[in-house]
Amino acid sequence: MKIRLLGSGTSSGVPRIGNDWGACDPGEPRNRRTRCAALVSTATTRILIDTGADMREQLLRADVGDVDAVIWTHDHADHTHGIDDLRQIAHNRGRQVAGYARPHTFSGLERRFAYVFHGRGAYPPTVGLQPLDDSVTIGDVVVRVVDQPHGDITSAGLRFDHGDSSIVYSTDFHELTGDMETLYQGCDVWVVDALRHQPHPSHPHLEATLDYIARIRPRFAALIHMDQSMDYAALRASLPPGVEPGYDGMEIIA
Repeated sequence: MKIRLLGSGTSSGVPRIGNDWGACDPGEPRNRRTRCAALVSTATTRILIDTGADMREQLLRADVGDVDAVIWTHDHADHTHGIDDLRQIAHNRGRQVAGYARPHTFSGLERRFAYVFHGRGAYPPTVGLQPLDDSVTIGDVVVRVVDQPHGDITSAGLRFDHGDSSIVYSTDFHELTGDMETLYQGCDVWVVDALRHQPHPSHPHLEATLDYIARIRPRFAALIHMDQSMDYAALRASLPPGVEPGYDGMEIIA
């Protein structure tokens, strides 16, 4: 089982509009970050995590035209507003895409994108929504879920298990709860939010994330959802062994 980081940036990406690179070196390709999304895959199963506004280009770069399912972590715009591009995946499959979301996330998606789930006029629905229970099986992957505090909402923290391999993906949260710590312990790979150096009310900053990694003790951790203050080379040089900055296109084998 492996995970490909389709995007590793914040809601504004890096650089921000206006060519704002902040502290990031524009000459380092790994500093160019699109909105967070990922693809978990085995030999027979592909699971897309989130459908941000950059999804089309992300899937083209990954040479992926089909997925078995999509899981939404929450309904914020930077994680959902590429949802229309699931239509082409449905065309490729010849049937609807299975979409999984927690009830509160589904409510927001259905309110804004009803046509995706119910169709409109001559256009059929492209996604068949499934409940994202605490444990679901998609193909040959078991997905276990915990609700993460993210400001005044929650996001879905995801643990993927296949054989003896495990990957945890947790973006958009601001503290590590006991339930999260229990589920994430013993994972091989943890892909985890580390927004910036300074504290933030709804995301962990670098110091907090490194503390969480020390508590979870994954074999390897990759940092995501990073803003323009997080230069790839400077950050990589400062991190402890087994922790690296994620970047768009990075692939990690569990």
